[in-house]
Amino acid sequence: MIPRKRIDIGPADLASGMLACLLPGDAAKPCAAIESVWDEQANLACLSVRSGFDALLAVLALPPGSEILISAVNIADMPRIIEAHGLVPVPVDLDMTTLAVSPAALECARSPRTRAVLVAHLFGSRMPVQGISEFCNKNKYLLIEDCAQGYTGDAWRGEPLADVRLFSFGPVKPATALGGAVLGFRDAALRDRVREHMAHWPLQSRSVYFLRLLKYALLAPFGNQYVFGALAWLCRLFGGTHEPLVSSAARGFAGGAFFKKIRRRPPAPLMRLLLKRLRQGEQTSAVRRIERARQLQGLLGARCVGAGALAHRHWIFPVVHERRKALIDHLAQHGFDAAISA
Repeated sequence: MIPRKRIDIGPADLASGMLACLLPGDAAKPCAAIESVWDEQANLACLSVRSGFDALLAVLALPPGSEILISAVNIADMPRIIEAHGLVPVPVDLDMTTLAVSPAALECARSPRTRAVLVAHLFGSRMPVQGISEFCNKNKYLLIEDCAQGYTGDAWRGEPLADVRLFSFGPVKPATALGGAVLGFRDAALRDRVREHMAHWPLQSRSVYFLRLLKYALLAPFGNQYVFGALAWLCRLFGGTHEPLVSSAARGFAGGAFFKKIRRRPPAPLMRLLLKRLRQGEQTSAVRRIERARQLQGLLGARCVGAGALAHRHWIFPVVHERRKALIDHLAQHGFDAAISA
């Protein structure tokens, strides 16, 4: 069975990361290097996008009850963080053909309590942000651009007109370091305030990161279709399914104590490995993935979510189907692993 996702990191990088966990040094130097090589804007390297977003909202200190317009399709942790700061996430519909949020939809969703806009590029697509930026400027809203799913290891750095740009390098992301994030700021003073806020957080221990590297080193063989197929067969043999195992492996902050886990500074080994991955550049596998996705898109036509996106690098290939469970079973019978999204 062909697995739905292979972790984009090789044995040499995993070994390099584990070795770095055993060597002395702090994260200041690799953090500074990441921020300088990323682009010429004001940047901040941190533990995760969730960490950076949480710190940003803490620094902004918006009045309780303030609203943040947010793309209706998003990971659950983003509205969770918004609500933890006493704010209200307001979902904004997007065009599922283009995966874009329109200024008109934002206009319909805004209210006198609106203070910021968070738009997410989804599944590897990249929506035009110019109109959204103009909407935010007109209404004096902060524009936060979530680029975590739009980045695929290339030179794209988001929209310079956005006030804050969020990039993730978590376990399922391209060019992953199994953690880490880069936040880009239009205002260097705001970046400095977020950095100062994070400086009071405790450091994530090297042992936590070492165990994560070890975990994914042990999971690496399951990226092979034959090994993964054997796992799926064993799970069915014992009356279960491989789905919980795959889903838990993809989570960056599984388990409880969510805010305690994200409110950490990154350890030096994570920042060293992230710097190494960023310097490697885009992989040829990304080009092959885009070519194959376009071929499949041509076969499926309008049933493919985001088929009309202005730019799409197909980090994930979602489709809409009336009988989702039947489709998953059909794909499994033909050797393809797929998942149902709620």
